[in-house]
Amino acid sequence: MSQKLSPESVPSAGEMPMLGLGTWENTDHDQCADSVQTALEMGYRHIDTAQAYRNEDAVGEGIAAADVDREEVFLATKVWTSKLSHEKVIQSTNASLDALGVDYVDLLYVHWPANEYDPEETLAAFEQLYNENTIRAIGVSNFEPEHLDRAQEVLDVPVFANQVEMHPFLPQEELRAYAAENDIELVAYSPLARGKVLDDPTLGEIAEKHGVSETQVSLAWLREKGVTAIPKATSEAHIRDNWESLTLELDDEDVARIDDIETVDRQVHPDFAPDSWD
Repeated sequence: MSQKLSPESVPSAGEMPMLGLGTWENTDHDQCADSVQTALEMGYRHIDTAQAYRNEDAVGEGIAAADVDREEVFLATKVWTSKLSHEKVIQSTNASLDALGVDYVDLLYVHWPANEYDPEETLAAFEQLYNENTIRAIGVSNFEPEHLDRAQEVLDVPVFANQVEMHPFLPQEELRAYAAENDIELVAYSPLARGKVLDDPTLGEIAEKHGVSETQVSLAWLREKGVTAIPKATSEAHIRDNWESLTLELDDEDVARIDDIETVDRQVHPDFAPDSWD
């Protein structure tokens, strides 16, 4: 039987719990709101959304419905690439707060270094929001080392987190090393490789050894790497399976076997992705 987990027992990166609920592609309003409420009442305290997901209102509804104080929830959203001029960052973030029904977000990300992104102009707006206490931390997403270098040159406020795709088929060694050297948290989206971890024989063998799912093995491996994971889940069963990954402790052999997986499979690669991804 799995040990009972409380929010206080969840590892954290600063104020950010190291397991969160992702909401990408969760566009059914009622389902999204229900999944957020379910997760929070199960013990999750980290919810991730974005302007581009078109579900901030549902996420806010789920937070309001849950029997959890807003101050206990680490809430993150992201500014889309067409909203990255100074004026649009301010306007769109205020619109996000209205949709979410909150006075602030704990973490605001630049969603991609693309389209309207200009380091000086965009990040000046983020810094303004930070100084106004509208956002509690500044994040970036899909940034490579060169983007991070420039962001850190421009900002007087530290970059708190970089959210990137990461899973056993995309281990992101370079970005993990950069994050460690620069005191930046790494947050993994698509941490289950959009379900492909379920079919990997190595992960299957380790899951069988511990009597858990391949999902839990993948999430536990990310935690061993010091990476926060935000898997999407809509059903109570999947939300709980992800949550119970926090009770799984992989041994050194397990971690080494996952590290040795040779499959490379990036799941997200839009045409505006960084050139270094090609």
